[in-house]
Amino acid sequence: MATLSLAALPLTSSFSIVPKGSTPSPFSLSFPTPSSSSKCGGLTIRCVRVGGVEIPNNKRVEFSLQYIHGIGRNRARQILCDLSLENKVTKDLSDDELISLRDEVSKYMIEGDLKRFNRLAIERLKEIRCYRGIRHEMGLPCRGQRTKNNCRTLKGKRVAVAGKKKASR
Repeated sequence: MATLSLAALPLTSSFSIVPKGSTPSPFSLSFPTPSSSSKCGGLTIRCVRVGGVEIPNNKRVEFSLQYIHGIGRNRARQILCDLSLENKVTKDLSDDELISLRDEVSKYMIEGDLKRFNRLAIERLKEIRCYRGIRHEMGLPCRGQRTKNNCRTLKGKRVAVAGKKKASR
């Protein structure tokens, strides 16, 4: 049994610590020794990695797949239909189902490849100096939204203009 510091345990004088092999008295405490296996309380902890992303074990596959950048609700459903896989909790998937799921997900452009593709497309727009590219450079919306009152996310915090006061009525 691991050694315990008696100063760390809030024990009264009527309690005593008895090793596992001894006969316990009615007022004795025994502490289980930690095991060296990877099981915690009878549960095996297993991370499922699909497309370079750890997806949650306690959710259904349809929603777990949406943690991957580039896979939304429709694409997750399409993947499940293509594999004819039932939508069960991720930790209940067998190894064969996981392998087929990984193969199916790898067919799509996801994560780093998708981010790189989008970044290069925006760089190309900036390079050819088209309207959308200029709006990206200036940090303004490029899909026709009005900018007089809104678009604070892109424009940033309001900046006070010196010398401009509200007109009194």
